Amino acid sequence: MRLLRPRTLLLLLGLALFPVCLMGLMLGPVTTDFAGLFAALARVLGLDAPESAAQQALILFSIRLPRVLLAGLVGVCLAVCGTAMQGLFRNPLADPSLIGVSSGASAGASLAIVLGGGALLHGSQFAGLSLVAAGAFAGGFGAVILVYRLATTSAGTSVVTMLLAGIAISALAGALNSLLSFFADDEMLRRISLWQMGSLDAADWARVWLALAVVAALLVVLPRDSAALNAFLLGESEARHLGIDVQRVKRRLILLTALAVGISVAVAGTIAFVGLIIPHLVRLAIGPDHRYLVPGSALAGAILLIVADGFSRILVAPAELPAGILTAMLGTPFFFFLLLQKRRFGGI
Repeated sequence: MRLLRPRTLLLLLGLALFPVCLMGLMLGPVTTDFAGLFAALARVLGLDAPESAAQQALILFSIRLPRVLLAGLVGVCLAVCGTAMQGLFRNPLADPSLIGVSSGASAGASLAIVLGGGALLHGSQFAGLSLVAAGAFAGGFGAVILVYRLATTSAGTSVVTMLLAGIAISALAGALNSLLSFFADDEMLRRISLWQMGSLDAADWARVWLALAVVAALLVVLPRDSAALNAFLLGESEARHLGIDVQRVKRRLILLTALAVGISVAVAGTIAFVGLIIPHLVRLAIGPDHRYLVPGSALAGAILLIVADGFSRILVAPAELPAGILTAMLGTPFFFFLLLQKRRFGGI
């Protein structure tokens, strides 16, 4: 039973995105009201504006705007990847952070930092960001392949095996991160710590463009696979009978998920549970049709992470709380709720 018509939810989320972005621009240790926002915009456009608007313009459009855009793009990546993995595994507990993909990507990013990417990142050099992104992609890809091989048999996907494999991969990635932290110098250690907490305070335009390229790929490929994901809900055998090239679709989804999660970890660190919470809530609202579930999750994921990042700037102001901490605090009880629901109805 769905709560809303799919088009209605997409319209509501689309209308909510703009004011949420405005809120993200205005929240922070330096508070900004609408008058200050318009004055700063006039200053940027070269219109008549007071001298005091110069500082506001610098804060809003050089620091906060890339951060808001990056938060939205990373939210899209994580939510859409969660949707794809839940459709692939046919289980609402499949999330990149729970089954070790984010941990594997984090370990790969940490390895790239220690091997030289961290030095290149000083000054926001794109070469360093690309190296870290490549390491994160390799780590995430290895993790998702391992989970898929262990959890999937001819009888289907075992949820218990999937979660246990995720625990093992997360433990291994944690050990590797600790080992790399032991050998890292102070600068490398600081960057690795930021990656592990999931923070958007290093947002810049290079990261925005990299995340935008991945989001564009996701939103081009995944809607085309919506019919295949709908067929997967019936089972792989049924999908084959409906004319779906199951192996090709699975390879494409796994590769794209690993790429998107890897880039997300590279630009923002490990931000957990967005890919678990958002697809499940959108599915409850409009049903399991991936034609609407994918764009709905994309919009809702962007909104959630922009809101989380905005509140992370004011909860302990003038310090900043990493957004990954907020999403983990929100997602953990939600995950327990899902476990209890599946246990009640015999899903585990």
